[in-house]
Amino acid sequence: MKGRTIRVLGVVTGVALVAGALTAWLLFSGHSSQPQPAPVAQIAWGRTAVDADGLAERSGVRITQVAVTGGGGLIDLRYQVLDPNRANSLHDSTTPPAIIDEASGLVVQDLLMSHAHTGKFKAGETYYLVFENPGNWVRRGSKVTVLLGQAQVEHVVVR
Repeated sequence: MKGRTIRVLGVVTGVALVAGALTAWLLFSGHSSQPQPAPVAQIAWGRTAVDADGLAERSGVRITQVAVTGGGGLIDLRYQVLDPNRANSLHDSTTPPAIIDEASGLVVQDLLMSHAHTGKFKAGETYYLVFENPGNWVRRGSKVTVLLGQAQVEHVVVR
């Protein structure tokens, strides 16, 4: 009887130790079931700040819309191509498109399903980029900086 009690106590102690170790690992490993916001960065990507006319001169496009869609989980950026040759700078992998929330500094740069235009631009055509909006950080009425090609436009109000 005494040997059986010792074995039961040993099993209970082992289970308690494993449960305690697992709990400690979950608490201190940084693992969290809460979604984490995207990385935050300063607006310092080395692009020249311009107004709408300057964007047309540097990158050959005009922003027509920045809007929150998809129940808040997406940001729809639409732009019209004015000069297809200058607009080719939008294809440059060293200057990826991005939207920066001016209140928090949050950089939104992940395109939905990694979709971006490839190929030749046509003058007068409107194109779009749909960004994932992690945690719905960017909201209607927010002011953002839009990075397109070789320039950035600040203080764009999100619809």
